[in-house]
Amino acid sequence: MAVPRLAYDDGCGFCMYMIRWLLRFGRFDPVGFSELSADQKARLPDGYETCMHLLTDEAVYSCGQALEECVSRCGIVGRYIVRTAHLLPYSGWIRERGYRFVADRRSIWGRFRSCEHVEGSLSGSQSE
Repeated sequence: MAVPRLAYDDGCGFCMYMIRWLLRFGRFDPVGFSELSADQKARLPDGYETCMHLLTDEAVYSCGQALEECVSRCGIVGRYIVRTAHLLPYSGWIRERGYRFVADRRSIWGRFRSCEHVEGSLSGSQSE
């Protein structure tokens, strides 16, 4: 798997909006929870539906760690943001608490930012 697979809640408009945003700056193979294969599901933690996941050949990143890993793969600015965040004390705790704060309120955020599909941005984001 050369391109990391990004698993997300394809029933959540805000989640899809955020995946489209990540696809604008990084290269990922998006796959909705409803499209996961049995092998992919087996790699995910129990209760995987509560957050996003990034599957690479070497590892599976979940929740805030998945978002951090995605941002770090979004060019030099993304890498700089992640490196700077790591300078904060308790950065892992802050990352996970921040992720949970947003994820637990995605129906609220979806009132402001939402979309119905991810595929539309995929073709534009990976043109070569």
